[in-house]
Amino acid sequence: MLRFNHMEITVPRGHLDAHRDEIREFYGELFGFESLDVPIFEQQALLLRTDADTSQFLLVTEQRNHLSNPGYDHLGFLCESRTDVDVYLEQCKQRQANDDRIQIKEYTDLVVGGVTTHAFYVRFLLPLWFDVQVQEYAEGSEPARWWRFTDV
Repeated sequence: MLRFNHMEITVPRGHLDAHRDEIREFYGELFGFESLDVPIFEQQALLLRTDADTSQFLLVTEQRNHLSNPGYDHLGFLCESRTDVDVYLEQCKQRQANDDRIQIKEYTDLVVGGVTTHAFYVRFLLPLWFDVQVQEYAEGSEPARWWRFTDV
C-alpha cells in the first residue's frame, strides 16, 4: 500500500529569497507546518512538513523551469470534521482581509452517492492550490479502509 511522502513545488528563481518568511509564516500558522531550510540542488530550499514525526512534506525549490498553474491543480488535505474545514476557511478569510495575495475558492458541498465532500481551496505565494476538505459518509457508505492518525 502506498502513502504520500512528499511533493516538490518549483517556483521562479528569486521567489523563495523574496518570500521565504511569508511562506513559512502563512503555512506554519495556518496548517501547523514546520519549516526547515535545506541545502539541495545547489540552493537553500524550503521544506514544509506536517510534523516532526512523519515523513510527509512539501519541498519548495527555485528552478528556471518552474511550475505554472493557471487552473485549479491542487493538493488535498483531509480534515476530521466539517467544523475543522470551516475553521480553516475562516482563518484564511481573516488573513485575506489584510493580504489580497491570498486566494480562496469556495465550493458548495459535493454529494456523490453516500459521500458528501465539504471543501474550499486556498493559495498563497505558491503555484499550487490546497484543497481543504472533509468527506462525510452516509450510513452504509463508509470505506472499508482509510487513514487515520492516532496517538500511540
